[in-house]
Amino acid sequence: MNRTKYIWSTVRYYKPTKPVMEMTTKKPLVSSTTGSSNKATTIKSGPLNNTFKGYSTTLSQKLNSVPKTNNKILETTTQTGPNENAITDVKDAVNHGKFLNEINWYTSWYGLGSHPFDKKIQDILVQVIEPKDIEIKPDGLIYLPEIKYRRILNRAFGAGGWGLVPRSETIVTPNLVTREYGLICHGQLVSVARGEQDYFNETAIPTATEGCKSNALMRCCKDLGIGSELWDPVFIKSFKEQYCVEKFVEHITTKKKKKIWLRKDRKVEYPYK
Repeated sequence: MNRTKYIWSTVRYYKPTKPVMEMTTKKPLVSSTTGSSNKATTIKSGPLNNTFKGYSTTLSQKLNSVPKTNNKILETTTQTGPNENAITDVKDAVNHGKFLNEINWYTSWYGLGSHPFDKKIQDILVQVIEPKDIEIKPDGLIYLPEIKYRRILNRAFGAGGWGLVPRSETIVTPNLVTREYGLICHGQLVSVARGEQDYFNETAIPTATEGCKSNALMRCCKDLGIGSELWDPVFIKSFKEQYCVEKFVEHITTKKKKKIWLRKDRKVEYPYK
């Protein structure tokens, strides 16, 4: 009695949809190497066997229903054998010139110095920078924040009308990240510059790579005339006299005193007091 209950509980646990049994069909579900196709064929049929057959049939129908495409990149990814033209990553795509009408911006100098931009664009690029947008470092170096360069480029060329493309591998030294970039505006190369960024911890390398990119962008924008007055000695001296001041401060941690530059409308901030 106990054994009968155990067997019944086991059957209920697995809940088979159809018991494994001998089934005869007039049309064979699998190909037979002997006999006619109309001859009855005996096969094993069960829940697991039927599941695999149903899955295989559904998968074949889905694959056959996929529309064919002329896209060469998609065709190469569906081939089973090795293909020299297969695009495996972004670097290969760049090297094969698959982007931007076959122009390989990793090495191409297309459009450099070919023709000037419209006067409306040039007027936006060479506008005098507002004094409120200019910052000064503690050592006295004035600069324009990188986000300001992006806003000027967006006003001049429109969002999506310009871009920064890498033209070398990223070089990482024990304390420096550097990489070469090219500035593309309205489909033509405008400038090439190498960006750099210091870092003091390996965990800061991702942030340093972004700083390197922004540094390259600022250097490329010099060729467009953006913020050209920031490199003019006469303007630098005039700006410091009018908007900046030198102050003696003390480092909170080291207690060392030094003189730093800051804007007149700013307060001394940490780590100085």
